[in-house]
Amino acid sequence: MFLLDYRVYGALFGAILFALFLGLFSNALVVAQPANPPGFDLPSGAEPAKKAAPVAAVPLPNLLAKADADKGKALTKVCATCHSFDKGAPAKVGPNLYGVVERAKASEAGFGYSDALKAKGGKWTFEDLDAFITSPKTFVAGTKMGFGGEPDAGKRADIIVYLRSLSDAPVPLPAAK
Repeated sequence: MFLLDYRVYGALFGAILFALFLGLFSNALVVAQPANPPGFDLPSGAEPAKKAAPVAAVPLPNLLAKADADKGKALTKVCATCHSFDKGAPAKVGPNLYGVVERAKASEAGFGYSDALKAKGGKWTFEDLDAFITSPKTFVAGTKMGFGGEPDAGKRADIIVYLRSLSDAPVPLPAAK
């Protein structure tokens, strides 16, 4: 009977040690992230930091004067999936962009323009091209153009200068201000 007591106590002690080491091992495998403390920041009474004055946008003529047509050509590689750039090339998903600067909007023969673009009227000026490339859907609500837009003004200027070069007689750039 005395021997049985040591075995029971030994098994119980072994089970406790096993559970202890199993808990330590599992805690080492899974590290819990501390929860964010509940609540919110209270106002300190200090003056809020003043926002910096917005940087004045560079006028489009100045951007165009510094733009690089070769960079613009590289940037239009993605456009080539939907547009052709060669003189006399047929329209693809989008119209041919050869000679687009100062061309009447929605005037490329053989392409089905959206009613919204047809109603826009006028010519593709440098300013209109800039606005369209920035956000086609904002410039012409209802356009079929699926491109989301180019937010970088410098890249847009490079693209516009490249598009300007696609002409038998490129339109002069506006004077820098």
